[in-house]
Amino acid sequence: MYLGNVVGDVVSTHKNDRLDGKKLLLVQRLGLDGKSDGSVEVIALDVVDSGVGDKVLVVQEGSSARKLFDDERIPVQAVIVGVVDRVDISP
Repeated sequence: MYLGNVVGDVVSTHKNDRLDGKKLLLVQRLGLDGKSDGSVEVIALDVVDSGVGDKVLVVQEGSSARKLFDDERIPVQAVIVGVVDRVDISP
Protein backbone atom coordinates (compact mmCIF):
# COMPACT_ATOMS: atom_id res chain seq x y z
CA MET A 1 0.00 0.00 0.00
CA TYR A 2 1.07 3.55 -0.56
CA LEU A 3 -0.14 7.13 -0.51
CA GLY A 4 -0.87 8.78 -3.83
CA ASN A 5 -2.31 11.87 -5.40
CA VAL A 6 -4.95 11.55 -8.12
CA VAL A 7 -3.60 13.57 -11.05
CA GLY A 8 -6.04 12.67 -13.81
CA ASP A 9 -8.93 10.67 -15.20
CA VAL A 10 -8.39 7.84 -17.66
CA VAL A 11 -11.08 7.60 -20.34
CA SER A 12 -11.32 4.51 -22.50
CA THR A 13 -13.98 3.88 -25.13
CA HIS A 14 -12.84 0.28 -25.62
CA LYS A 15 -11.80 -1.81 -22.63
CA ASN A 16 -12.01 -5.26 -21.15
CA ASP A 17 -15.63 -6.20 -20.38
CA ARG A 18 -14.72 -6.82 -16.73
CA LEU A 19 -13.86 -3.11 -16.39
CA ASP A 20 -17.26 -1.86 -17.61
CA GLY A 21 -18.75 0.65 -15.20
CA LYS A 22 -15.52 1.05 -13.24
CA LYS A 23 -13.67 4.38 -12.91
CA LEU A 24 -9.98 4.53 -13.85
CA LEU A 25 -7.76 7.24 -12.39
CA LEU A 26 -4.12 8.23 -12.86
CA VAL A 27 -2.25 8.25 -9.53
CA GLN A 28 1.18 9.69 -8.64
CA ARG A 29 2.91 8.01 -5.70
CA LEU A 30 3.73 10.27 -2.72
CA GLY A 31 6.43 10.13 -0.09
CA LEU A 32 5.61 10.62 3.59
CA ASP A 33 6.39 14.31 3.16
CA GLY A 34 3.38 14.57 0.82
CA LYS A 35 5.50 15.26 -2.26
CA SER A 36 5.80 13.18 -5.40
CA ASP A 37 8.50 10.53 -5.11
CA GLY A 38 9.29 10.88 -8.83
CA SER A 39 8.06 7.45 -9.83
CA VAL A 40 5.91 6.72 -12.87
CA GLU A 41 2.17 7.23 -12.44
CA VAL A 42 -0.12 4.20 -12.26
CA ILE A 43 -3.64 3.63 -13.50
CA ALA A 44 -5.83 2.51 -10.62
CA LEU A 45 -9.43 1.39 -10.32
CA ASP A 46 -11.39 3.59 -7.93
CA VAL A 47 -13.76 1.98 -5.40
CA VAL A 48 -14.21 4.97 -3.07
CA ASP A 49 -15.38 7.70 -5.48
CA SER A 50 -12.20 9.77 -5.32
CA GLY A 51 -11.28 12.39 -7.88
CA VAL A 52 -8.52 14.59 -9.24
CA GLY A 53 -6.64 16.34 -6.43
CA ASP A 54 -7.52 13.78 -3.75
CA LYS A 55 -4.83 12.17 -1.62
CA VAL A 56 -5.58 8.46 -1.66
CA LEU A 57 -4.51 5.08 -0.32
CA VAL A 58 -3.60 2.63 -3.09
CA VAL A 59 -3.26 -1.14 -2.96
CA GLN A 60 -0.91 -2.21 -5.73
CA GLU A 61 -0.80 -5.97 -5.63
CA GLY A 62 -2.75 -7.87 -8.25
CA SER A 63 -4.21 -10.73 -6.22
CA SER A 64 -5.36 -8.44 -3.39
CA ALA A 65 -6.90 -6.06 -5.88
CA ARG A 66 -8.74 -8.89 -7.63
CA LYS A 67 -10.13 -10.12 -4.29
CA LEU A 68 -11.75 -6.72 -3.74
CA PHE A 69 -13.83 -7.35 -6.85
CA ASP A 70 -14.29 -11.08 -6.18
CA ASP A 71 -13.13 -11.72 -9.75
CA GLU A 72 -9.90 -13.62 -10.36
CA ARG A 73 -9.90 -12.66 -14.06
CA ILE A 74 -10.32 -8.87 -13.77
CA PRO A 75 -7.26 -7.17 -15.29
CA VAL A 76 -6.27 -4.97 -12.35
CA GLN A 77 -3.09 -4.36 -10.42
CA ALA A 78 -3.82 -1.15 -8.48
CA VAL A 79 -6.98 -0.11 -6.61
CA ILE A 80 -7.77 3.11 -4.74
CA VAL A 81 -9.20 1.92 -1.41
CA GLY A 82 -9.38 5.12 0.62
CA VAL A 83 -9.37 8.91 0.54
CA VAL A 84 -6.85 10.26 3.05
CA ASP A 85 -7.83 13.24 5.21
CA ARG A 86 -4.45 13.61 6.90
CA VAL A 87 -1.27 11.78 7.79
CA ASP A 88 0.23 12.14 11.28
CA ILE A 89 3.86 11.14 11.70
CA SER A 90 5.43 10.88 15.15
CA PRO A 91 8.89 12.45 15.58
